[in-house]
Amino acid sequence: MRDQPNKVRFNDKASLQGEPKPLPLGGKCNYLCPYFRCNKKALLIQQKYNKGNPQKVGWCRWVGDTCITGDCQYAYCEKRALLPGNRCAYANARKTDDDIEKDLTGDDEVDKVKDIISKKFGKKDIDIL
Repeated sequence: MRDQPNKVRFNDKASLQGEPKPLPLGGKCNYLCPYFRCNKKALLIQQKYNKGNPQKVGWCRWVGDTCITGDCQYAYCEKRALLPGNRCAYANARKTDDDIEKDLTGDDEVDKVKDIISKKFGKKDIDIL
């Protein structure tokens, strides 16, 4: 039998180094993220069943209710990525090329300003803007 080198399944640098990836949900911080921590050490991840489907739910032992994630005053991120408004810095940094192109081509505000100025001055097309 020949000795074969160990093959790496993922090309991601974080998985190569053994470092877990942040898990933001829709730009918001998530209590299932490996870097999310509770300063009171009150976070407990429970498995609840909803219509037969298992779901992981964060439970705060301090309050006795579900975790409100980044809105809690005791929540913090080990990577210091928790921004005000329960936003994750890693989610904001992951803009794709499509999002960047959409930002560059999305001149809706410029069109609105042109419409307002044309109504104010009575001109149909304003090319100086």
